[in-house]
This record gives sequence, structure tokens and C-alpha cells, in this order.
Amino acid sequence: MHSSSRRLLATVALSTVVAVVGTACSSGAGSTDAKNADSGTYTIWDPYPQFDKSSAWAKLLDKCGTQAGVKIKRTGFDTSDLPNKTLLAAQQGNSPDVLIVDNPVVSTLAEAGVLTTTDDNKLDTSKVDPNLLAAGQSGGKTYGTPIGANTLALYYNKKVLKEAGVDIASVKDWKSLTAALAKVKKAGKKGITFSAIGTEEGSFQFLPWFWGSGAKLTELDSDEAVSALSLWQDWLKQGYAPNSVINNTQTTSWQEFAGGDYAFAENGTWQLANAEKAGFEYGVLPIPGSDGGNAAAPTGGEFVTLPVQDDTGRYTTSQKLATCLTSTQNLYDTDTTLSYVAPTSEVQNKQVAANPELKAWVDAVKSAKGRTSGDLGTKYPKISEQLWKAVQSALSGSKSPEDALTSAQAAVK
Repeated sequence: MHSSSRRLLATVALSTVVAVVGTACSSGAGSTDAKNADSGTYTIWDPYPQFDKSSAWAKLLDKCGTQAGVKIKRTGFDTSDLPNKTLLAAQQGNSPDVLIVDNPVVSTLAEAGVLTTTDDNKLDTSKVDPNLLAAGQSGGKTYGTPIGANTLALYYNKKVLKEAGVDIASVKDWKSLTAALAKVKKAGKKGITFSAIGTEEGSFQFLPWFWGSGAKLTELDSDEAVSALSLWQDWLKQGYAPNSVINNTQTTSWQEFAGGDYAFAENGTWQLANAEKAGFEYGVLPIPGSDGGNAAAPTGGEFVTLPVQDDTGRYTTSQKLATCLTSTQNLYDTDTTLSYVAPTSEVQNKQVAANPELKAWVDAVKSAKGRTSGDLGTKYPKISEQLWKAVQSALSGSKSPEDALTSAQAAVK
């Protein structure tokens, strides 16, 4: 979605969140009133400042409040501000009743003791796809439920591929994808563009190739990891990908693809509206694993969570609000608005029935996984930083993929 770039960058700040909160108390304590004096008012914080009071999103919050018999006081924050604001509010005993937050942030807030577990708050997550729910799990506990997911796949330009004599059905693994890029270059067009910038966006875009090789984030210097970074480096050396990827954000990478000369672009669900406006026929292909099948791409998107309250009697109503927001019909409407894939098969099927072109995205989401999954939790930001530094070193030619990833693993340890 269009605010995704900011959303992905939220993770970068996580390692400093606790330090920032420690110093934030002196500046503006009590400035963010989460609670209304009237206990019949429930507060909801979300990362959608682009939606005003007249939006379908704000109206849905009010409707859920009416059904629960309470008024809603809603505040939309920029994604990068929300973790610090939440930690500060928790310190002041002033947490919102319902918090909707970027999925990599959940484990950080959970470890800080800010969030209730689904055991405590009785949120039903039984219909949620387990791979999506995992992004909100830490230490064997679940801390919320996803409102939707976005992820990465390959957009392709049908005209460019046709002129190069490439049948998209032949692209099943890294070898066949690279062969397609070679044909495209030979035909005088451009191969593939992506974002390898030295931020969380760069890690986010590298992860499908990293995971698609069979590599694990706990072992950055494995042979599999080296093969993934070598793939990207080789593409640049062969001229299949432009040198601009080193500085590309997901937005500038998309702009390159939208020019009409590229065969492929790695990008997200949030570009669907832009793809419709691009002026050429496009398709979407889940990112292939090294030896075939769909690679796991990282999930973006938010979780609905219930922060810890001094007055535990508030949880019953908060649970009603969260359940309303994630009901089948409301998920369908919200995820359509946000250009997200729903977190349950039931709603995914409704989405594909309404728009068959979403099938490739549903397939990609079903193979996706959370960046903090596998109990990585708050270790992820440090690992990610070393990963994007390794990618930058290899693509700029300052280090070999082996040396870059060896340094990355040493720095994480």
C-alpha cells in the first residue's frame, strides 16, 4: 500500500525504541491522553493517518463501538511514531484500549510487557493462517490477530516478455528466471528491478531470495545465503538488473518498472492500483525458490492488539471491538480498502472470487512468513541491519558475497 515504505521502516527504529522512551518521559508527559475520563469511551490507535473521520475505516470503528455500546476515540499515528508513543503511554498507565500496529513491532511491545496475550483477552485466532499469526507470537504466546497482510511478488510486463520470446510459464526457479532475463537483455530491453537500499526496505526485498535459497536468519553466512546474494550480484554484473537498485526504495524501483522497459519488478500488493494505471498489460508471479516452488516472502501488515490496562474490566469490551474489526465481512471491506490479502482462507476466497487477479497474491501470502517469526522477536532489527549492509557491500563490489555475509554474522553475534 502507499504508506508501506514508512511502514517497513518502522522496524529500523525498534532497537532504539526503549532508549527513546526512556528520554521521552521528560518531554510532554501526559501529552497523549489515551483515556477519556468517561469510561464509556474506548481509545483506538492505528497507523492509518491517511484516513480521516469521513473515511470508511473511521466509520467502521464507530460502528464497532456502537455495537459494543461505547464511544470510540480514535487517533491515527505515523507508523514510525507509534511504537514510541505506545511505550510511553504504557509507562504512564495510559495505554489505548485497542492498538493496531505493524507486525514486526508486536514482539517488541510484547517483550516490554505492554500487550495482553490471546489467553488473557480471549481473542479468537482459530481461523487465521498460522504463517501470518506467527508474526504476532513470542515465547509461545500470541499477542493479537492480523488485520491483513501484504507481501512481495514479481510483477511482469507481458509485452516485454512476448517480444523477448519468454513464456512466463517457463519461469519456475532461479535458473529459468535468469535465463528469461538473458533473453530480455538480448532483445534490447531491461531485466529486473528491485530495492536493495541500505534500510529495512532492502532487507525486506532480499528476504524472499534469502529464504528461497533455504537460508535461515540465525545463520547469515550459510552456503544458501551466499547463493542468494551471489544471484543478485550476478544480475548486476550481467546487466540484468540496474546499478540503481543499490539506492532504490520500493517506490523508485516501481517507477523504473512503470516506465515500460523492464520485464520484471519485485514489489508489493500496495502497487496494485499503480499497476492498473501503468498503461501496459502486466501479470504477477510469486517469487520462485532457488529450486522451484514459491519462496517465502516477508509479510507486511498490521496486528490488532489489546494493551495491558490497570482496569482489567475493560478487556471484555476491547475484545468485542477487536472481534468486530476482524469479522469476516469487516476484514473483507478493510483489506479491500488497504490493498491487503486477508489473514483467513474464508475471506481470501471471497477476495479472489471478486477479483481473480488476486490469486497470485493470495498464493504469495500463503507462502509468506513474518520477519520476527521463529521467536526472533527483538533480535530481528539487528540481524536485518547486518543483512542490508551485506547486500550493499556485495552489490557495490566492495566485498564478495561470502565476505559480506561472514562479516554480517560476526556482527550479529
